[in-house]
Amino acid sequence: MGTPDFAVPTLQALIKAPDMDVVAVVTQPDRPAGRGQSIQMSPVKKVALVNDIPVQQPERTHRSPAFEELAALAADFFVVTAFGQILKQKVLDLPRVAPINVHASLLPRWRGAAPIQYAIRAGDQFTGITTMQMDAGLDTGPILLQDSIPIESTETGQSLHDKLAAMGANLLILTLRWLLDGSIVPQPQPDDDNLVTYAPTLKKEEGAINWTQGAIQIDRHVRAFTPWPGTYTHWNGKRLKILAGYPLNLDLDLAPGQVADTREMDLVTPTPFVVGTQRWAYAPSQVQLAGRQAQDAADFLNGAPDFFGSTLGAAE
Repeated sequence: MGTPDFAVPTLQALIKAPDMDVVAVVTQPDRPAGRGQSIQMSPVKKVALVNDIPVQQPERTHRSPAFEELAALAADFFVVTAFGQILKQKVLDLPRVAPINVHASLLPRWRGAAPIQYAIRAGDQFTGITTMQMDAGLDTGPILLQDSIPIESTETGQSLHDKLAAMGANLLILTLRWLLDGSIVPQPQPDDDNLVTYAPTLKKEEGAINWTQGAIQIDRHVRAFTPWPGTYTHWNGKRLKILAGYPLNLDLDLAPGQVADTREMDLVTPTPFVVGTQRWAYAPSQVQLAGRQAQDAADFLNGAPDFFGSTLGAAE
């Protein structure tokens, strides 16, 4: 049971495993997407069709006839990876052995839909994958296996997504095998409110940059939300997306959001302007003004002669 790109490596690993038999793939219904809003199938469905695996696409797995179709599979396991639906207890009770979830965090930290972005934005030094025996709660089931990796200082949501997707596939195969042979004993998650954090579904408006934060916080925000939902500010009444950048450990006496020309300063930077923040400065290296293509900072300035000295911020 999975839908987006993150779930594809897990499905591929199951298909390749000689001791596994994928009897069905359950994914979200085809939906309109993109500028043209054409109907598109999920990445997981595409892999299933190429491999001649039956596909089910119920709006709700607990309703008829979807529930009866799932029961008829007589599966040993349900493997759930970024499926996009909350499973009712009667669905979780169907597999003979267990329903297993592949979650992109070190539970109980970052329960919820967006653990990758929240981990980067919070400045976590490590994250990882947890395989969990599912219960009816929100990522509250017993832990089976965990594996961790460091979060690099230049990590983006996309780069960490790709690393964890591959890690999750490998850990899932080990989880199924070791659970069957008794090598794993499910461990309840720590009952400590200080350890539990949540990563709810992200909304586009959360991408707005608050220049009254420090440059390090803004940098984490930009990297975490790359490529989705993206980060942005406003200039001259237009939305200006900040696609990439980095913090500068400099106190330049700039107001939050104020744009300054680094070429007039005795600075060696690969970008021609910086933006003031609550602490230090932030140097965007790639931007995109509404109605234009993405541009390097220097190319953007060629069409924005009045950019220097302006103040970035909320829409007017």
